Amino acid sequence: MSIHNRFHHTPLPHTHSHTADERHGKHDLIDAKTRNTPTSCNGAHLYGCAVGVCECAQHNAAGGAGITAKTATEILGSGVNAITLGDHVWDQMNFNREIDQLDRVCRPANLPSSNPGRDRLVISVNNQRIGLFTVLGRTFMGPKVSCPFQTAGRLVEEMKADTDAIIVEIHAETTSEKEAMGWHLDGKVSLVFGTHTHVPTADGRILKGGTAYQSDIGMTGPRESVLGRDIEACLGRFIDGMPRKCPVADGDVGMQGCLVELDMDRGFPRSIEIVNYRVVI
Repeated sequence: MSIHNRFHHTPLPHTHSHTADERHGKHDLIDAKTRNTPTSCNGAHLYGCAVGVCECAQHNAAGGAGITAKTATEILGSGVNAITLGDHVWDQMNFNREIDQLDRVCRPANLPSSNPGRDRLVISVNNQRIGLFTVLGRTFMGPKVSCPFQTAGRLVEEMKADTDAIIVEIHAETTSEKEAMGWHLDGKVSLVFGTHTHVPTADGRILKGGTAYQSDIGMTGPRESVLGRDIEACLGRFIDGMPRKCPVADGDVGMQGCLVELDMDRGFPRSIEIVNYRVVI
């Protein structure tokens, strides 16, 4: 297996000699065919760069729809530190009965409080306490959820005293809602990143208040596809409008995400890099 095509955007000076520095990798994953990709990519690059935390937004890891406890355990066993979930959280039957057993998995925090699962995580890595959570956007999104901005603000206030850094995901359709969340939390958290569209944006940067931000980190999955699905099936639906199944594609697998270096003395980033790997088997 060979790995190539790494693209860097918004590079800032890196300091690898300070013990207080951590590098945190984030990526979004689709389907069973690419579940081995985080292991391969992380082993070749992320761990090679001394990543402190690898978070995986696994919204469609089980056959392209949702996740199961078995799938989550497999991914966590590959070296991923934490899993966040999105609008497909309950797509797999019985996952609502499994999620409470998974102590490194959290569901969207602005779902109704009656939903099972954790609404936040605090994980310890190299004696640093990293808090993280995800919220669902409301514009052009299906689930009926509470205000993501109010939810995010409340959780940050509740978590800041017990964490050294906070990472926030917003799983949303529109770039405007994601950008608004970035500015809403600028200077209050270490990183805000978006997911859901499966297409990475080129706006990874550090905002004026010190928070690292990227509107969408893309996906880990088949790049020779339409958002991870079979090309011909998706084309057919657009061309003739007839309903048909769009199975998960399996060509040209790659990993996308971002890599953030934090100064743990301050809890704010030194740099953010957009990561784009193509995995050739």
